[in-house]
Amino acid sequence: MIKIVSFKICPFVQRVTGLLEAKDMPYELEYISLKDKPQWFLDISPTGQVPMLITESGKALFESDAIIEYIDEISAPVEAGLTPEERAFDRAWSYQASKHYLVQCSTMRSGDKDTLTERTEKLGKAFAKAEKQLGSGAFFKGDRLSNVDIAWLPLLHRADIIREHTGYDLLSGYPKVQAWQTAVMKTGLAEASVAEDFETAFTDFYLSDQTWLGNQGKCQPGNNSADNACASGTCC
Repeated sequence: MIKIVSFKICPFVQRVTGLLEAKDMPYELEYISLKDKPQWFLDISPTGQVPMLITESGKALFESDAIIEYIDEISAPVEAGLTPEERAFDRAWSYQASKHYLVQCSTMRSGDKDTLTERTEKLGKAFAKAEKQLGSGAFFKGDRLSNVDIAWLPLLHRADIIREHTGYDLLSGYPKVQAWQTAVMKTGLAEASVAEDFETAFTDFYLSDQTWLGNQGKCQPGNNSADNACASGTCC
């Protein structure tokens, strides 16, 4: 069985586990702390980054794009019968997602409203491209799930959590992307591809006192901590 070495809230890891779940492939998962990386991991990782996939033969593979390609090469495709041209199209649109993972991470960690607005606009460029490309089907390419949907899963999943907890919608102004998000979330891949306590770990980090989004809930009417939080200058 292959093994995935992971950090619990890493979007690059979720893309990998999302693909494994979509293919119904068995895998072992081990979480590590990025602040205290175990020596065995450092011994086999050239970059010290996750995800890492350890093959059945014990070979350590790194870089999420390479891992995705490996998984596709050893298993049946999510979407069968694609031509080389169509596979290249999928890789291009998948890259449009993965290159914005860290953009979304920095957006959610914004410490003030102006920074959040500026970063949301930058992140929105990716969603605007997707909005223009999306058709009438439930998924990116129509009515069937594809590798592109799985690549965008981390972005759509995290936007969903942020909206649920704060009311702030990173997808505001992109109705087709919002409908796509709903369809992808209904597949169950979001929950299946993360740890049981993912949402808690995610909100503890991205909706903490250090973030503008995290402090908004404290300023809602009826919240007993609102006065103290606002008096200290940490929100609103």
